[in-house]
Parts: sequence; structure tokens; C-alpha cells
Amino acid sequence: MQEKLMNVNQQNNNPDTSVQIAGAGPAGLAAAITLAQAGRRVVIHEAHAEVGYRFQGDLQGLENWSSEQDALEVLRDLGLATNFARVPCDHGIGFDAWGERYDLAGKKVLFYLVERGPGPRTLDTALLDQARSLGVNVRFNSRLDHVEGPAILATGPKTADAIAVGYHFDTDSENGFWVIYDDDIAPKGYAYLLIMNGHGTVKSCMFTGFKQEKLYVERTVEAFQRLVGLEMDNPRPHGGAGNFRIPERAASGGHPVVGEQAGFQDFLWGFGMRFALVSGVLAARSLLQGEDYDGLWRRELGPQLWNGQVNRAIFAALGNHGYRWILRRNQARHWDAHRVLHGLYQPWVFKRLLLPWARRQLHLRRKDASCDHVDCACVWCRHGGHRDAGAEAGCSS
Repeated sequence: MQEKLMNVNQQNNNPDTSVQIAGAGPAGLAAAITLAQAGRRVVIHEAHAEVGYRFQGDLQGLENWSSEQDALEVLRDLGLATNFARVPCDHGIGFDAWGERYDLAGKKVLFYLVERGPGPRTLDTALLDQARSLGVNVRFNSRLDHVEGPAILATGPKTADAIAVGYHFDTDSENGFWVIYDDDIAPKGYAYLLIMNGHGTVKSCMFTGFKQEKLYVERTVEAFQRLVGLEMDNPRPHGGAGNFRIPERAASGGHPVVGEQAGFQDFLWGFGMRFALVSGVLAARSLLQGEDYDGLWRRELGPQLWNGQVNRAIFAALGNHGYRWILRRNQARHWDAHRVLHGLYQPWVFKRLLLPWARRQLHLRRKDASCDHVDCACVWCRHGGHRDAGAEAGCSS
């Protein structure tokens, strides 16, 4: 075994050896870009016919509160393209389970609204174009089933810890975001409406109750119709699953595993693009510099991951009355939403004390992972054609 690992390390450090990457999502593309910028030859194998196949115009948020540095500056410092269409969101509207309205405003951008999928100005296309401009060989309709030599695995989520289900649609409404905190329409999660440049996404992002997803989507659409006058032109159903976990080792067969395949995702609300991009860059650096990938991601992502576990467990315990209490305090005290979120995402010492409790809570919620496949239309199980259409899509980001 030790001899095999030595051979793998020698191949990883050989600049004449091509690096194979499984998956052309943000994590895989970020890894390819980083390697190519260092002069390595890279081949990406993408099982689908186009980049961002599982998103197809999904609107998502690139969060901007977890670090002091602006998210776009973070991407630039990582050497990644930022020439994708985006809408900076520093103000939105929240609702509680009783339909009471609250302003959600920050002195800084809360998140950048971006489009995902194969479109001309999506985040995925921007990264793909950058990779190709650096000489990366991207092979679509190509599944990497066997790996020899250096490789990075970035094939997306494998289980459903949360699902986001709803519609994409066309609209002439103004850009913006709206969110509802109500366990009766998005159990332990939130329902959201995003509008960007004539396109919209409305979904229920739920962390439990997957078998009733149709009911929750119906309630979500009805709620936004009633509260903000939602009108959808050419609605197209869409849904997918998100995978959240902290791996003991983010490796398979000695190869780094990145993005949601490793479980790197925001436990609280599913904003995972930054995790995916950073993990891809870290995996590439581990190959270039001969460093231990597990050591790299634990230093860079570990505190955010365990902090996210605690945030998720606390949020799940609040319930509708708890959500309303927080929203009312925010409204009464005129809190800066960016500052509040930034604080919430810091791994304070007292949160470390709550980590064993949080892990127990999240473990208990994984029990109901079955589907009876009767009139099955769920996006989260592994039944039939759902493997490609929905089960690998990300939640909200």
C-alpha cells in the first residue's frame, strides 16, 4: 500500500502527466483552471452533454457574508473568472408563517444572484470558457469510470440531505429576492423567490418531509401568489438535492474529492458555491505542491463546516414561532442583515460546545431516506431516471 501511494504521489508531481477530472461543475472547473494556470495538462470528463446540465437556468446566490472580503474579490484572488451575469442583492423581503412582512437589508451586498446552467452568461459557462482558454480539454458525454494517474473527483452530491423543488419561469417583474420561513411550506428550511433579468426561480428548500414535496411546492407557489402577486410565464418544473456532511477523509482511491461529492456545502441554507470553488482550488494546489489535501481543506473549510452544523441544528429547533421572534427583533432593532449573518457564520467558542448536540440532531434526521416509488415523481431518490434529472442538483446554490 505504501509503495502504491508513493507511485501516486510521483505521478501527481510529474508535470508531464495529465490530470483527469471527473465532473465539469464549479469545483471541477476551478480545479482545472488552477492546474492549467500552473502549466499542467488537464482533461475534464463530464457525463452530460453540456456544462451545468442539471441546473438549466436555476437562479442561485453566491453568498457574501461569511468572510470580510467580498465574494467576487475572493474569486479573483483564486484566479477564477467573474465575468458572469450577476445582480448584487443588499435588500430583500422576508415573511413569517403568518404572512407578516419584514425588511432584510444590509449595508453590504448579502449575496450575488447568478444564473446556473449552459446559458451564455451563467457562472458555469464563464468558468468553462476560462478553462478552455487555458487549454483544458473538456470532454462532454464522457464518464470517467476508471482512473490511472493523478485525478480529482467532482461528480456532485450522492445523497439528499435537503431538496429544493419548484419552477423556473419567465417574468417582467423587477429583480429581487423574497423568502418565507414557514415549516408548513418548507420544513426546517425556507421557501424563496428569485428574479433576475426577466427570469425567475421559485422553490421550497426543505430539510425534511421529502415525501410530501408536491404539497410543499403547491403551498409555496400559493403563498408567493398571495403575498407578492407572483405570476409565472412559461413555468418549468425543476428540483434537486443537496448533500451536507463533513468527511473523515475527502479522498477516493487516493484522489481528492471536491464540492458536493465530498459533502462540502453550507449546512444552514445551502449556499454552497464558495465551498465548491475553494475545494477545487485546494485540491489542485495539493497536487501541484505535494501537500496533503485533507490538511488543506480542514484548515480552510473545516471551521465553516462544523459551524454550519451547529447553525443548522439551531435553526431546525426554532420552529415557526422562533423564526417570527428573530424576524421581529430584526425589524424592531433595524439590524444590519449583513452584519448579523457575518456573525452567525463565525465559529465562536460557545458553538464548539454545541457541536456534539448538533451532530446528534443531524444524524437523527437522516433516518427517513426511503421512497415507495408509487406514482414516483420525487427529485431526491435514486429511482429510475431521477438520477440524472434531479438527484444531483444543488439546493439554492
